[in-house]
Amino acid sequence: MAEQGTGVIVGEDGLARAPWGHHDPLLRAYYDTEWGMPVQGEAALFERVSLEAFQSGLSWLIILRKRPTFRAAFDGFDPDVVAAYDESDVERLMADPGIVRNRRKVDATIANARATVALRDDGGLEQLVWSFKPDRTPRPTVLEEVPTTSPESLALSKELKRRGFSFVGPTTMFALMEAVGIVDTHLVGSHRRGASGVWPA
Repeated sequence: MAEQGTGVIVGEDGLARAPWGHHDPLLRAYYDTEWGMPVQGEAALFERVSLEAFQSGLSWLIILRKRPTFRAAFDGFDPDVVAAYDESDVERLMADPGIVRNRRKVDATIANARATVALRDDGGLEQLVWSFKPDRTPRPTVLEEVPTTSPESLALSKELKRRGFSFVGPTTMFALMEAVGIVDTHLVGSHRRGASGVWPA
């Protein structure tokens, strides 16, 4: 393993990654195949919004390990199904040790599903989220240069809150934008830089 001046770490496989995507096998697989790739479609984006909300205050690795259980517990994050949840579903979720049992986040996910359904009359969640794609993306060379918010994530946060969403603060929304390819914050020199096709390397 060798360190490079760009801040990336070159692994035994010869591939350069950001430090957070290097050591843990699950994070490495996520980094190499998912993170930063374009995510579109209502259900897929609703899942990402939901998981980013659950991640708030926790590590993403915790959420990634629990993601299969989250998907089962929330019926594949089908917005129509989740929007129809009642108190018995909340009790079921709060009793499920396979997810993050935070009542405020569970309630927010159900409310966000209802807000997602309501958005269909005005273009839908996908159109709204992607409408905040900036004109340019960061080009960090070390992790310290990766922003945690942006004017666009702040604006997206405000608009989602106006539409009835919660747990969608500017930092959480910037993490969403990174994860779904709206911005590319792969470190310059990473083998994943530019992989999304949305932004040049």
